[in-house]
Amino acid sequence: MKIVAILGSPRPKSNGSGLANKILERTKELGAETQVFVLNKLQYKGCQACETCKTKLDHCVLKDDLTQVLEAIHQADAVVLATPNYFGEASGQFKSFFDRTYSFLNPDFSCRLSPGKSSVFIFSQGQTNLNLYADVYPRYEMWLKRYGFSNNYSLRMNGPRPADSVSERPDLITEAEKIAESLMKPAATPSSDKW
Repeated sequence: MKIVAILGSPRPKSNGSGLANKILERTKELGAETQVFVLNKLQYKGCQACETCKTKLDHCVLKDDLTQVLEAIHQADAVVLATPNYFGEASGQFKSFFDRTYSFLNPDFSCRLSPGKSSVFIFSQGQTNLNLYADVYPRYEMWLKRYGFSNNYSLRMNGPRPADSVSERPDLITEAEKIAESLMKPAATPSSDKW
């Protein structure tokens, strides 16, 4: 089992990264091989709308630090995506990365990824009301499903908390560990449930 985490916060000890790390720790205990990419430490561009991945190549033409990230997703069984909420959306670092996943689609918009992967989308926000910004995950889940991800989980952290305060949320740590255990089940039931 290969699990890749893509961390979209510019803060080294962000809450989203803390929850992602809880998932990785538990899956490693259960035998997974894990890999982490911190987007803020990478040098890359967003999608250039050149359409080369649809007309000449079966992958993104850009050669930068995202090349290894996109390849790791191809090889992974599960992907953990973590981003903070910036102005009601994912961080700029995360959005630029996600736009580059356009290269996962063939010209007819079928997917180049192997089907049956799992995903976890972690979204942290300072706003205490979880009804606000609840529209963000479904937009990303739509694309994850198009990419063939069949087991999809969402984990949200709310509240005005400083970085590295995940330890103050044992409820979310428990949820992260449950998700980790679900990822490691060989025949997990496809779902898009929020924990």
